[in-house]
Amino acid sequence: MPYRSTKIVATLGPASNTPELLEEMIKAGVNVVRLNFSHGSAQDHIERAQMVREAAKRAGRDVAIMADLQGPKIRVGKFAQGKVLLEAGQPFVLDASRTELGDLQGVGLDYKELPRDVVAGDVLLLNDGLIVLSVDKVQGEQVHTTVKMGGELSNNKGINKKGGGLTAPALTGKDMEDIKTAMSFQADYLAVSFPKNATDMEMARQLANVAAAQYKHKPGLIAKIERAEAIPRLEEILRASDGIMVARGDLAVEVGNAAVPALQKRMIKMAREMDKVAITATQMMESMITNPVPTRAEVSDVANAVLDGTDAVMLSAETAAGKYPLETVVEMAQICLAAESAELVELDADFTGKTFTRIDQTIAMGALFTAHHLGAKAIVALTESGSTVLWMSRHRIHIPIYALTADQSTQRKMALYRNVRPLLMDTSADRDTALAQAQAHLKSRGIMQAGDVYAITCGEPMGSPGGTNMLKICKVA
Repeated sequence: MPYRSTKIVATLGPASNTPELLEEMIKAGVNVVRLNFSHGSAQDHIERAQMVREAAKRAGRDVAIMADLQGPKIRVGKFAQGKVLLEAGQPFVLDASRTELGDLQGVGLDYKELPRDVVAGDVLLLNDGLIVLSVDKVQGEQVHTTVKMGGELSNNKGINKKGGGLTAPALTGKDMEDIKTAMSFQADYLAVSFPKNATDMEMARQLANVAAAQYKHKPGLIAKIERAEAIPRLEEILRASDGIMVARGDLAVEVGNAAVPALQKRMIKMAREMDKVAITATQMMESMITNPVPTRAEVSDVANAVLDGTDAVMLSAETAAGKYPLETVVEMAQICLAAESAELVELDADFTGKTFTRIDQTIAMGALFTAHHLGAKAIVALTESGSTVLWMSRHRIHIPIYALTADQSTQRKMALYRNVRPLLMDTSADRDTALAQAQAHLKSRGIMQAGDVYAITCGEPMGSPGGTNMLKICKVA
């Protein structure tokens, strides 16, 4: 399989929920499996996580698991007939106190705070913006609206407020229980839905660290950027997270479709500059839910995310509920490879005017610079925490980075890093022996052969996190 820098996140669901198909998808290029906690019981997720680990083992690949929390249910209630057809100009009442099923006049609310979050003149977008309601007045628990753009509204469809401003907390009681479940199987990443600020992420991290302490595990935290309020606070959210997901669905509904492409570029750039990871998500290969090939526009969309520098591109319904989950992964991998071959490497410009205050960071940058100008076959990093490798992966370079670690948790976390192939390897505490072991390991896997030149970094003394202080250029004997 050709070396691909951009990682693929695939969502597990009814369409991909068999060990055989999952193994094939991993072989075809899935690097991270997303478990969507909006669906299924705690036991379902525990069993699916076990299936992912076993399928990855059989496929001989290292795959991370991302537990994606549901977040607040900002939704309408249910309808007597399952759905209604709203027409422009008709009145429609969203009623937080309503207990009977909905009809053409109105519907109850899962989100009881809505009457306190809106005022006359606000615009509400339902079902991903397909239905538009204008708020006329708020009377007690009732929000009286006029339908501006009609259509079919069915049970439990989502509600967004144009421009943002809904007060729902990012972490619900269900999310707090789900964090415990995700930590019981040591999910490598936890994706937090609808964070508004750094505090939301700090709270999630605290809960996750407490739940994971008994397993001596620390998950990476991904902030899903899907609220208008999160945009002005991107920097503080990034500081409190290990990465972001550009969640283009809800975000587009709140800020408008036209604003999203530029925001995507800005978010990915900011994440890279702050040494964080970025995942681009939502409708990337949407047509492949029902068709065996993507549209030209979808191909361009995936390719552009790659050229923006995203660490990963994500599949949601395409692999969870679509007719062609395996084919979608194959297509996406090919698009990523083609886009990467067109990337420009501007390493020298990246380092101009930069000062490095840490020894390990300086070594990481030195390895990139040297390998690039020497035309090395690979960059190899012996790493405990993965931080050296993360820094390297923030810069575009067409030389693969192989991360060798004895820590399985670190190895799985690095599965999301762009241009990094993590390998599990126990190394000697003696530096020279460890370097020889690393070369032998890469030779045995067919990654390197006699005559190849590579750069290798490690720390001395061996085995202390954050201690990378040595760069060596080697030639395979």
